[in-house]
Amino acid sequence: MKTPHWKNADELEVWKFVACHLAKNGIDTVLVGGAVCAIYSEGIYKSGDLDLVSRSLMDHKIPDILKSIGFEKKSGRHYEHPECRIFVEFVTGPPGIGDDIDIKPDHLKVDGNKLYLYSPTDCIRDRLASYIHFKARECLDQAALVAKKHPFNHSKVKAWCEAEGAPDAFDDLMEKIKKM
Repeated sequence: MKTPHWKNADELEVWKFVACHLAKNGIDTVLVGGAVCAIYSEGIYKSGDLDLVSRSLMDHKIPDILKSIGFEKKSGRHYEHPECRIFVEFVTGPPGIGDDIDIKPDHLKVDGNKLYLYSPTDCIRDRLASYIHFKARECLDQAALVAKKHPFNHSKVKAWCEAEGAPDAFDDLMEKIKKM
């Protein structure tokens, strides 16, 4: 995998580079959160960080692997590269959206490695979770960006919103998409 031009690298480039190095060393991760939205929105939204959930029992190797590619540990689970605006953070797993922890991530094949990330449907639900639970209006906008660009499972998103006690969130999403 070619080293990104760190100063101009976007979330997709940094994720592929970091996740490939982790995968080559036996550590599978799932990309969750805003960086998934940045990737699916094709850069319209910028998150500034990668939130990774490790699916490995080899987590003790993560600091050395990241150090080998230029990332330094800044605090517990937070890593920064001195030339890159995007930082890496390991969040507690398993990957989940609200109370749903039965997440089946999508994947990309990069240099012979499977790199995992939320599907467009799960990315939309993840963004809506912040809209519902934290009243983060910008997260509704982010969900709509992804929904406008990618097919998603409408019934799954609608049922999830209802289960989260916010059936209007699905209506808000559909209305937002219509206005784009």
